[in-house]
Amino acid sequence: MITSSRINWTYIAKLFVPSHDDIPTRRYDLDWLRILVFALLILFHTGMFYVENWGWHAKSTYQSQFLENIMLIVEPWRMPVLWLISGIAIRFIMAKVSIFRFITMRSFRLLLPLLFGILVVVPPQLYVEMSYNGDLNMNYWQFLSEFFSSDSEVFDNHQSGIWPHIDVNHLWFIRSLWQYSLVLLCLIPLLNSQWVIRATTWLFNRHGVLAVSLATLPLFIIQINWDMDSARYPLGFTLMLYGYLIGWNNLFWQRISLNIKPLLITSAICYCAFIVFYNLVWLDVIHGIPPENEAIRMLGMFNYSLMRVLGVLTVFAVAHKFLNVRSAKLNYFNDAVYPFYILHQTLILVIGFNLSKLQLGAIAEPILLIILTILTCFMGYELIRRTEILRPFFGLKMKGNYDNTVQRIGYIAAIALTLPIGWRIIT
Repeated sequence: MITSSRINWTYIAKLFVPSHDDIPTRRYDLDWLRILVFALLILFHTGMFYVENWGWHAKSTYQSQFLENIMLIVEPWRMPVLWLISGIAIRFIMAKVSIFRFITMRSFRLLLPLLFGILVVVPPQLYVEMSYNGDLNMNYWQFLSEFFSSDSEVFDNHQSGIWPHIDVNHLWFIRSLWQYSLVLLCLIPLLNSQWVIRATTWLFNRHGVLAVSLATLPLFIIQINWDMDSARYPLGFTLMLYGYLIGWNNLFWQRISLNIKPLLITSAICYCAFIVFYNLVWLDVIHGIPPENEAIRMLGMFNYSLMRVLGVLTVFAVAHKFLNVRSAKLNYFNDAVYPFYILHQTLILVIGFNLSKLQLGAIAEPILLIILTILTCFMGYELIRRTEILRPFFGLKMKGNYDNTVQRIGYIAAIALTLPIGWRIIT
């Protein structure tokens, strides 16, 4: 009976391990792409401070509608790239570690930064937002006293998040990544099954138009059935599933690498068509004016979903062909991703809000905001990576060699800190 039980558990455990066939030792192109997309995120969120028609926490006095056309070059695919890379990364990790190890690693690396972020990094964003809207008349330290008060009435009109008036803001990606990792873990036996592997291989062997169309259709269905704010959640999970299925499938990567030029041309055509649709139709929708022809709106939204898929394939293809190289700087920037991501939006809002009071002009202000944001991100990262106690709160491993007792205490403390927020997210 004991032997049978052991055999069953061994069999079940194997269901969670993807095939090791053709697994590469390291995919440097995905590392570089992840770094570059997070760097692009800083520029994108800086742009959100200046666009005219897209809502954000606060705005500069200098706003531009034309800037929206520029940002739409990257907007459809910037987050999908990160979701797909996350799915690919899970496949790599599950090929090397146990289920328990995966859950603990994922929870410590995501929930500790999330907890620290919502309690320390995000509150200045709320202070800037409420000050910008005229909802506050107090300094930041008075605001913090209200923020950590259980019966404050200051936030009665403000949305709740993980806890009352404590929201994730830009850290929604970390929260969702942890949630989706657990859900994906439950689906891995299915995703590793032979019939799913055969189905994806069949699809990768078909004509590119069919593969792209089938990948676009679920995204389009989500896009038209969820509102713009909530659609990012099912889209993110769907794209993470795509990433797991892609994994290190050589056929997929070979085909997109051989089709960089068609992908670039098709993406450019779709972008031009969408810019026309955006300016003639979608701007009216943003301002509450329904389109005269619903079919045109559906066509425009399908094109937008298509831009997501084509944009991802294009940047993956370019990265795979030109960025799959090792570099001494890669480890430095890989570690910098989480600290930069956690800090950047707060820095943009705090610096931008104060710069906007100086009336520096529509050119000087954004340039100075970008420079100051990047500099302060680097300063914050240099402090974080040199301060052992801060490292786990920004997704970095601690560098010291500690004895077993200290490690156990650390794990117990991490569990005690992450359990409440993990339970809150799940429930």
